[in-house]
Amino acid sequence: MAKRLERRGLSQEVKRAKILRELPLHLMLIPAIVLVFIYNYLPMAGISIAFQRFQPANGLFGSPFIGMANFRTLFSLPDTWQVIGNTIFISLFKMIGGVIAPVVFALLLNEISNKSARRIFQTMVYLPNFLSWIILSGIFLDILSPTRGIVNAGLVKLGVEPIFFLGDPKWFPWTMIFTDIWKGFGFGSVIYLAALTSIDPSLYESAVIDGADRWRQTWHITLPGITSTIILMTVLSMANILNGGFDQIFNMYNPAVYSTGDILDTMIYRMGIQNAQFAVSTAAGLFKSAISFVFIVTSYYLADRFAGYRIF
Repeated sequence: MAKRLERRGLSQEVKRAKILRELPLHLMLIPAIVLVFIYNYLPMAGISIAFQRFQPANGLFGSPFIGMANFRTLFSLPDTWQVIGNTIFISLFKMIGGVIAPVVFALLLNEISNKSARRIFQTMVYLPNFLSWIILSGIFLDILSPTRGIVNAGLVKLGVEPIFFLGDPKWFPWTMIFTDIWKGFGFGSVIYLAALTSIDPSLYESAVIDGADRWRQTWHITLPGITSTIILMTVLSMANILNGGFDQIFNMYNPAVYSTGDILDTMIYRMGIQNAQFAVSTAAGLFKSAISFVFIVTSYYLADRFAGYRIF
């Protein structure tokens, strides 16, 4: 009994010493916690607007409660399901390309033995990630213009009719998908390059002795070595299935491409900010948040199940 009490006392002392040692680190988190509370939690009171016949003059809680009427109005709109379909289509292909392109680039970059050349290529493909869509949208509006754009100028020289990439509903979603992949694949490849460094070099040496060429080494050693990372990044990206990329699409779309390019975020912006339909737009935002929450929980479960990744 005495020894048990002694061990318990030592354990408490160790915990107390650990708390005192880590106290400065916890105090450093206080400003971040305060900011998160102010900008992320306090605005959640606005969720009540989704269940009211909201009138701004009556304040946040002064409008009459109408239950799920705003959600019924939202899903009775003729464009709602089309917008949801557009969001899923664009987000899904962005997710697929956002995994495949960084993996392929990381594998190709890993084959370059010249360190200087590797750094040059890395810098070139990383740069777009640090440019905002405000800047890039202006660039793409110029280079994809059907009259003066360099892309269509090249197509005309090849005997192809000019394509209105940002004004044709058939081409617009694919333009959004490929430009988003182009912007982010260089930065995304950093994770896979780090995963490649964890592969045991002796495996490649053994493969060379057995007569394996570079393709077989990649297929049987490199790809299996980063499979868990690929699975992890894929399942975590599921949480963004309803985030089609507001900043990108808002700066590049127009009414002519609403049928295929309008997504939930842009529809919510137009309803809430431009048309002052605050209650219905809040209902749309709450619907999106609820579905995204389900995908986040599912993605973390799958990450734990198939890649052994856990936050806590």
